Amino acid sequence: MLKFEHTTLGQRVLFGTGQAAKHVAAEISRLGVTRPMVIAGAPERALAEVATAEIVPALWWDEVIQHVPAEVAEKARAAAAIESVDVIVCVGGGSTTGLAKAVALTTGLPVIAVPTTYAGSEATNVWGLTEDRTKTTGTDPRVLPTTVVYDADLSKTLPVGLSVASGLNGMAHCVDSLWAPNADPINQALALEGARALGLALRGIVANPDDMDAREQALYGCYLAAVSFASAGSGLHHKICHVLGGTFDLPHAQTHATVLPYVLAFNAPAVPELAGRLAIALGGEASTHDPADAAVAALRELYSAVQAPARLADYGFTEAGIPEAVQRVVKAAPASNPTAVTEQNITALLTEALTGATPMVATTPAR
Repeated sequence: MLKFEHTTLGQRVLFGTGQAAKHVAAEISRLGVTRPMVIAGAPERALAEVATAEIVPALWWDEVIQHVPAEVAEKARAAAAIESVDVIVCVGGGSTTGLAKAVALTTGLPVIAVPTTYAGSEATNVWGLTEDRTKTTGTDPRVLPTTVVYDADLSKTLPVGLSVASGLNGMAHCVDSLWAPNADPINQALALEGARALGLALRGIVANPDDMDAREQALYGCYLAAVSFASAGSGLHHKICHVLGGTFDLPHAQTHATVLPYVLAFNAPAVPELAGRLAIALGGEASTHDPADAAVAALRELYSAVQAPARLADYGFTEAGIPEAVQRVVKAAPASNPTAVTEQNITALLTEALTGATPMVATTPAR
């Protein structure tokens, strides 16, 4: 029997290439606000000026650090209070959106998110803060951006390598959403369509970085990925990456991209029907004999085609960090994960991800 409970988050999405400034100004007018705080790191300043060309910011904030250190969030909140800010406009990737969410978490200010990458944070009610080498996440309706403005022009200068890593971060949202704690048929459907769109988009961007159709598809795919993730919740993949990012300061997108094939190989045998559907979404062949192998092979083929990140060692993680990471992951792992989590199998997973070994489909019994 089909039985589930699904919550759809309320959010306005404005999608149009070359329309960011027009859409941001229209939202400022619609919301009746007059003192916007624009959050954009120094590298995104030029893009932010394009996106906010038709409004007058009351405050520019450019201190943006990945994983949102708690002290940076406090400084931004204080600045917003001093300037009597009544809305936040964030222009950038996941770290920028994350800081805007951190300000909204305690102030209740509405957020207009203008993504320049494929992170997907803009479509979730998930916040994250890092303090004392520990990244804490939670959900709160106050942090869900009121409006998302998607404009592929703002992503056309994103380097191919970072486009790939960011898009695969979105792909991780899709895969995790298939069996995360609150997974249901609706977010699974969104996740599979998101995976299909992202796979095609990344191939297109690698083949031609100026392919705006591909960049639009990447934004479309990352939005579906994020919507499914917001409903399904954080699965094992995200728990692992939160540990690697918050505790070891590994780069967000590259870490997600690197870890994903290993978590898929770990969980896929326990959910063969979903693995088979994912294989098809990624352009692979359906296999009634071994759908887990088919899914892992399809993802591996995509990774080869787009020259995806492959080793955690390339981003500063070392063998010495594995024991602490394992302890933290085992403690945070969802009880509902399809494959039972142990210190032994998480050690093996992180060791493979560290060295870039070919992901092997797990033989660990399902629950």
